Formats: sequence, C-alpha cells, structure tokens
Amino acid sequence: MDDTFCYDVKAQNPRPRCIFFANRVLKLWLFFFVFICLLLVLSNGEETTNANKLIKIGAIIDIHSSTGREEKTALDIAVQSFNSNESNNHKLSLHIQDSGRNPLLAATVARKLIKEQEVEVIIGLETWEEAVVVGNIGSRAQVPVISFAAPAITPPLATARWPFLVRMANEDSKQLKCIAAIIGLFNWKRVIVIYEDDAFGSESGKLALLLEALQDVGSEVEFRLVLPPFSSVTNPNVAVHEELKKLQKKQSRVFVVLHSSFSMTIHLFEEAKKSGLVGHDSAWIVTETISSYLDSFNSSVISSMEGTLGIKTYYSEDTSLYKKFYTNFRTTFRNEYHEEDNSQPGINALRAYDSIGIITQAMEKLKSDGKSPKILLKKILSSNFTGASGEVCFEEGQLSYDPVLRIVNVVGKRYKELDFWLPGIGFSRNPGVKNETGYVGEISQDLGGRVYWPGDSKLVPKGWAMPIDEKPLIIGVPARTSFEKFVKVVDGKLPGVKNYDGFCIKLFYEVLKVLGYHLPYRFDPHNGTYDELVDKVYNKTYDAAVGDITILADRADHVEFTQPYAESGLSMIVPAKSEDSAWIFVKPFTIEMWLATAAILIYTMFIVWVLEHQSNPEFRGPWNHQIGTALWFAFSSLFFAHREKVYSNLTRMVVVVWLFVVLVLNSSYTASLTSMLTVKRLGPDVTDIELLKRANLKIGCDGDSFVRTYLEKVLNFKSYNIENVSSEYKYEGEFKSHRIAAAFLELPYGKVFLSHYCKQFTTSTPTYRFGGLGFLFQKGSPIAKDFSRAILQFSENGFLLSLEKEWFSPSLECSADVTDSSTTDSLGIRSFWCLYLISGATSTLCFLFFSMHLLKKYYRHRVDNIDESQSVWIKAIRVAKYFYLGDVVLVQREASVAPDPEPDINEWRSPSTLDFGHTNMENLDGTSSPTETEIEMPLQTQN
Repeated sequence: MDDTFCYDVKAQNPRPRCIFFANRVLKLWLFFFVFICLLLVLSNGEETTNANKLIKIGAIIDIHSSTGREEKTALDIAVQSFNSNESNNHKLSLHIQDSGRNPLLAATVARKLIKEQEVEVIIGLETWEEAVVVGNIGSRAQVPVISFAAPAITPPLATARWPFLVRMANEDSKQLKCIAAIIGLFNWKRVIVIYEDDAFGSESGKLALLLEALQDVGSEVEFRLVLPPFSSVTNPNVAVHEELKKLQKKQSRVFVVLHSSFSMTIHLFEEAKKSGLVGHDSAWIVTETISSYLDSFNSSVISSMEGTLGIKTYYSEDTSLYKKFYTNFRTTFRNEYHEEDNSQPGINALRAYDSIGIITQAMEKLKSDGKSPKILLKKILSSNFTGASGEVCFEEGQLSYDPVLRIVNVVGKRYKELDFWLPGIGFSRNPGVKNETGYVGEISQDLGGRVYWPGDSKLVPKGWAMPIDEKPLIIGVPARTSFEKFVKVVDGKLPGVKNYDGFCIKLFYEVLKVLGYHLPYRFDPHNGTYDELVDKVYNKTYDAAVGDITILADRADHVEFTQPYAESGLSMIVPAKSEDSAWIFVKPFTIEMWLATAAILIYTMFIVWVLEHQSNPEFRGPWNHQIGTALWFAFSSLFFAHREKVYSNLTRMVVVVWLFVVLVLNSSYTASLTSMLTVKRLGPDVTDIELLKRANLKIGCDGDSFVRTYLEKVLNFKSYNIENVSSEYKYEGEFKSHRIAAAFLELPYGKVFLSHYCKQFTTSTPTYRFGGLGFLFQKGSPIAKDFSRAILQFSENGFLLSLEKEWFSPSLECSADVTDSSTTDSLGIRSFWCLYLISGATSTLCFLFFSMHLLKKYYRHRVDNIDESQSVWIKAIRVAKYFYLGDVVLVQREASVAPDPEPDINEWRSPSTLDFGHTNMENLDGTSSPTETEIEMPLQTQN
C-alpha cells in the first residue's frame, strides 16, 4: 500500500499523502539556497583575501647605529604611508633584522628571512661586504636584493656574479676625485690617509682610487694610519691615542679619513684634538661615510671636528615629496629615539624611503606581466622616477647617474655648505643642470664659501709641521765642485768633521733665518756627480740637497726644486784677441748713420744753393763753379770753417739748424772714437761651435756636471774631444798649453771665471739657457715651498744681489759686469733720427716758402704779356728759367719787344751786368745785392 496516500483511520482529521511531498520539495529548495549563499560567501572571502594580500619585505640594517635607526624610521614611514592608502590592492609587511654590519650575521639573517618569513625582496645592507654575501644568497634563492652600498671599484662581471643584486648607490671614485681636487686647490703635496680596519680589506679599493686621484693633482700619500676595528679594542681612547702618536712623527698635517665606524670616529677626533693634530697647520677631510654622521653627532663631538671639510651627496630639499617625508621623519624619529640630538635624515634614510617606492611600483607592474622573481627583478631595474633622494634609475645593476656632491664645512656645533662639485666639471656655485652631455653649472676656480679651518683659523693651513721628535733632515752637499765660491767642503779641526762654506751655504743659512720655524738638519758631503746627488734625494737617502745644482726637466720629474737663486745657461769661454783696425775711424758711426749723414748734408747743400744762387754772387757763375762753391760750403760747415756770406734770411735759418746738427754729430763722433781708442777691444778667438767640430778641436768642461752629457748628446761633440777640468784654476793652464780651444761653463761659473780673467778670455755667443740653480727636496716636500718663498723675498728686496756682489766681486782690473765685452757700440741712426728730421723739415719749409714767393712774383709780371699760343712745355721751361735766373728772364722778355737787338743770354749771366738781387725780394732777403743799383739804371734806360 502506498503510504503517501494513507489515512489514519483513528485520527479525527486524517492527512493526505500530498502534504508530505510538499514538505520534501521545500527542504530541497532550502538546501539549494543555503548552498548558493555559501558559495557567494566563499567567493567574497577569496576576493577579500586577494585585496589584502601581503608583500613581505626583509630589511637587514645595523639597528644600533645612528644610520640604521634613520633607515628603520624611513622604512616604517614608507610602509605605513603605503598601507594607509586604501586605493592600494595589496599591503606591505616589513621584517627588519639586525646585522651589526657583520657580513656573516647578515648572511644568517638573510637565510632566515627567505626560509622562515618567505620575503620577496631584501633591502638594506650598509656595507659592500654585506651586500656581496647576501647578494650570493639572494641569487641562489632568486630573491632580489637592494643594497644601499656599492664597491669603490665595480668588479668585473658584477651583474653576472650577482644577478639579483641591485646597488642603490654610486661608486666612490667621484667623491675621491672631489677630495683630490680640494687638496690640489690648496696645493698640499702630501697627505695622511686614516681608515678603520674592518678585517675584510674593504678600503683597499678606496685607497687605490685616492692614490690615482692625488697623482693627477701632483700630490701623494705620505703615510697610512690603519685603526683597529672598534669591536676588537677594550679601551678605544688608549688605542686611538697610541696610533695618533705615529702621526706626530710625520710632516704632513693634511688628514683624509676614508672610513670609520660611528663610535671610532668620535674617539678619533676627540683624541686628535687632545694631541694637537686639529690645529692651525692641519686640515681634515672626510668622505661621505663620515659626513653622514654629522647629522647624528652631539655638539661635543662636532666641536672636536671644527674646521673639517666633508663630502655629502646632494639632494634637493625643495621638492614636495622631500618636505612631506622630512616632517614625518622628524616627528617619528624624535618620538622613538629621545636620546638622539639630531633628527636630520641622511642619504641612506632617503634611499631607504625610496626603496619601498621601487618595490611597490614593481609590484604594480606585475599585474599584467605575471609574477615571478625574474620578472620582479626586471621591473625593479626598470624603475625610473624622482624620489626623495633624487633620480632613481638603474643601469648595469646600479644607479646610472653620477651624483652631485656637496662640500660642507664643520663650523661651531653644526656644518655649513660651501660649494658643489659636479662630475666632469669641478667646483660650482650651484648644483647645476643635467643634460644629455652631462652637467652644466657655474664653474668656479675655488670654494665659493668662506672656509673655517681647524683652530678657528681663517688662513689656509700650510698642511705640514715639523715632527715633534725633531729628526734632522739629512742634506747632501756636493763635495767635488769646480768653483769653490759656490760650495766648498774642507776637513775641520776634529777628525770626521767637515766645514761647509760658499755662496750656496751662506744663502741656505739666510733662508733658515726667515723660515719662521726651527728646521733641524745635518749636512752630508757627497763625493760624486750631480746626477748621483739628485738620485739620492729621489730614493730618499737624502731629504734635500744644497749646492749649485742646475734645474733640469728630467730632474724635476723626480725631485722638488726651489725657485732658482741664479740664472743658468751654457756659455763658451775662448781666448780673447785684440780687435785693433786701420779703419777704426769709421766705426763710431754705423753704415746707416754714415749714409743718413751724407744724405742730409747733400740735401742741405742743395737747399742753400737754391736760396742763395739768385742773390749771392758767390753762388753764381758757371755750373762747375756753383757746384764747387756749394760743396765747399757744406763740407767746411762740418768744421765750422765756411767763409761764404749768405744774404737770405731763409738761408740763415737753414744754416743755423744745420750747424746745430753738426755740433751734435762732432761731439758724438769724438766721444765714441775716443772711447774706442782708449778702451782695449778684445774679441773671441773662436766664435762658432761648428768651427770647433769641423776642426776637431778639443774643449773642456766640468765632468761631474750634466754639461759633458749635454755636449755629447745635444751639441754632438765627440767624446774624445771633451776634456774634464776639475777646478776653475786649471782652465788657464789648459788654454795656455793648447790642450783645449774652448771651455763650456755654466753661466754663473762663466761670470766668476771672467771676473778674474777678463783680459785673457771672453765669452762667445750663443748661450744655451737652462732652469737656473736651486736647492732640491724630495718630491712633494712642503719645505721646498717655504724655501722658494724666501728666495723670492731675497730677490725682491735686493738681498740676493748684495750677496752675489759679496761673493763674486770681480778683480780690480775687470769691469763689474763680467758678462759685457768691454766694447763700445757704434752710434746708429736711432739716436739721431729726430735731429735729422728737424733739419730736413726746416730746409724743406724754407724751400717751399721761397718757391711760393717766386711763383707769385713770376705770375704777377706775366699777366701783361700772356701768349696763349705757347705750348705747355715752353711755359714750363720759362718758369724753370725764372727759378734759375730770377728777374733776368722778365727783363729779357721785355727787352725783346724793343727795337734793340736781343741780347745774348750769356751776357745776362754775368754778375757784373745783371741784377741778382731785385728790390722786390727785400721782404725775404732783408739785404740788397751789391750791384743792385748799378744794374737798375741800364734796365730803366732800355725801357
């Protein structure tokens, strides 16, 4: 029986079976509804989980250091800022581990972060040693590692060796070049490098870069002070003090601190100040590692670093991102670390903040490209944005741009910014602008701001001081010298004691008096050549050398010379011969002078004849008579023996000026000739070096000097023709015995030699110049600069000249200037051209004035008798005749109109019948011709 449709017979209200069917259907629908709701809930829960997915980031820093605390604060701010933004579809989970800057501990915590925390990225790592170890672990586990440290020199194939290591930092080469530029700017030649040993040799790369950069500016490292690791010493103050004692025995006072931990830096500067190493003569320069501590040091530590120069990476403080971060950083840092005096973020804190931005931007890019460690690394390396630390862009696994550096100066309890240093440019007044070719900025040749040096000094430190142990300088002195007036070394009264004398030794003593500090020294005689003496200074057998040492280019490459105290050159000394000549009477004047004198004489003679031949009977007559009279008048005037009268005032003007010229010429000629006749004229017996070589003649020189090598290699003399002469007193005998035909001496020696033998020998040109004579010191020695300053001071105040006169005074029979040839030069036109010009100009003006008067007179008489049919040539001849004959031509022309026959022209030339001084010339001549009255009457009769 079907129970569904059964009725209960005992029940009052029996139920049909259809009701049971309805209940079952309802339960089934209720089950489906609950199931669908459950699916919706599960689906919504999955979406919520995806929306709140955590990105785990590991950070390995030195939490107990000031830099680590800044990085931790910056990371917390960045993570909190990102997580608080509800628009982000994922969250960040930061896991910080402390490494204490220990690479082994960093490796341990890195494995822990990867295995236990399953972090996707690791950031931090303040040292390159930590970055290398963790980079290896990250590469094996395929976890990107972003390091805040970079090597001093990028190792080869760095990207292949550590493919998952991203260096969010720059190499140290740029800041070390900046330090070298500062050292070169102040001309410090030697520096001392200080760094703390970290047991991994991490500073070897920085030191190599610094050595190379210093070499480019002409400086060197005198000493390296390696401080022990801070963790290995029980009493840091004692350990640092003992190490600093080594520096007090060194000359250099320019200290470059490459690397030091926070705590060691504090003890280093405090002990250095107590030891007197932070003083007026010292300069301290620190790298960015030390400069980053300046924001964390308390005021007492800053005061011990007063005057220190530091390098810091530049970042703009004007961006809105930085301002927002700076406000949050100061608040958070002060709340969390009350004991810290400063809350200024450093460059590592800014990079820590930007590293979170790198990771979040890379995660955003993963949505479309899928997710894998390699793709995440690729997205990280493709980052390109401007963060709080500046431009963030990677190339070959590290930051692609060269940073702009700031040069800061510790002043008081803080530090101030002095200038900028742009890569490829140098010092700049502003941070510049970067374009495709590099940086562009306002270039400066020095530091823009005022520098406060250690000891609150405003003067640039000289950068060196005498060591406290006063170890004497060992100074080499040449013992074998040809000229003892320069250096003389003789045995003293006591055995083993030497006495030193000479011009060079005296000059050395005088320099010591003006140095301003005590310079302990000890002379040591050098029995060898000068080149060997220079080599001993170069290899540091001697600290310096004092003597007559010639400055040469190849020597200057190895040692440091002072300013020259005497000029140097190579002169040829030869026997002198007399220059007497039968033609000595023409030598007072040069050829040009004789020609100019003859020209002005002839010109003056011509002008006198023109002015006088019409009015003066002595200048008339036949041509030969006129020329003879003019020549006689001109030559006799040279001796003031002329007797001819002159009638024209114009002539008198010409003659007066000419006689003044003659007076000057006679006096000059007489004085010059007298000097030539009374002073013995000596000339060189040999004047040409080529003649010596062609004739195969022997020459002499000092064999210990460079001269012999110079004669062989430069002047090409045969070695067998060069004789070594060891003393100045042997040259005379060598010449008299005809063993040598010439001697080649350096110019100072030549002066001394000729000051005693000026009557027997002379010097012949040319003279080959060299760098001069000077003292020499080891390369980079700061004492050389002080010696140079003293020598320049002696040159300027005349003391050096007086010292030379004292030691090199000539003999009585020789002139004071032994380089002169004791000859009188011929007088040239340059001494008299103005006098000749005045004479010529006077004659010319008188001639022009006379000519103008005659032309005016001629045309006035010609107006009434103009014959236009005459040719120009005839008119020109008539004018010329008038110039020559004067009024005679006019009278002759008037007479030709009368019936009387034309007179013979020769008759008019006769001085007895012609008027040579017409009354119309009275205004010019001022006198009348003696025959004027006699000639006037016949002319009137003819009219």
